[in-house]
Amino acid sequence: MTPDALERRRSREGLIALAGFALCIPAANWLIGNVGTVCLENGPCLIPVAPGIAAPSGVLMIGLALVLRDIIQRRLGPGWALGAIVAGAILSGLVAPPTLVFASAFAFFLSEGADMAVYTPLQKKRLMLAVVLSSIVGLVVDSVIFLYLAFGSLDFLSGQIVGKFWMVLLALPVIHWLRKRDERIGMGPA
Repeated sequence: MTPDALERRRSREGLIALAGFALCIPAANWLIGNVGTVCLENGPCLIPVAPGIAAPSGVLMIGLALVLRDIIQRRLGPGWALGAIVAGAILSGLVAPPTLVFASAFAFFLSEGADMAVYTPLQKKRLMLAVVLSSIVGLVVDSVIFLYLAFGSLDFLSGQIVGKFWMVLLALPVIHWLRKRDERIGMGPA
């Protein structure tokens, strides 16, 4: 594959991750208010994430967003990743119900920044470790800040962490496949 073809592929994959990332934010906020096995009055809709553990339903999309942000940085570079974080925080603020606007945008911005701070130094040498560790840091930061600001309680903290981590685990085989394919065709990180 020519260098130009590799660059086009890298850009195309980065833009697909960027589109998915952008869709995760409104999807998470919509899910929280509309989809769950139970919806609490003046509270979130909940889904089971483990036996006896429930979480606001948006956790699945936020877990996915953390991994997609890593792909954006790997394919398009840190500048695009920072831009995606800012855009994601703005989108989050625009689509969340008024009571969740600040909590959602603020938690998203800080968690994605924490994710990026851990991911960036690790990703060139230990991609899988970078994805796992940065996602764990990001999902814990997001969970604590969002729950406290949105609901004044950390009652769903374990569910938030478990639910988001499920999405990270589900994304790891794709990240592994991308890394192996990149090595095979000579397409390293951006």
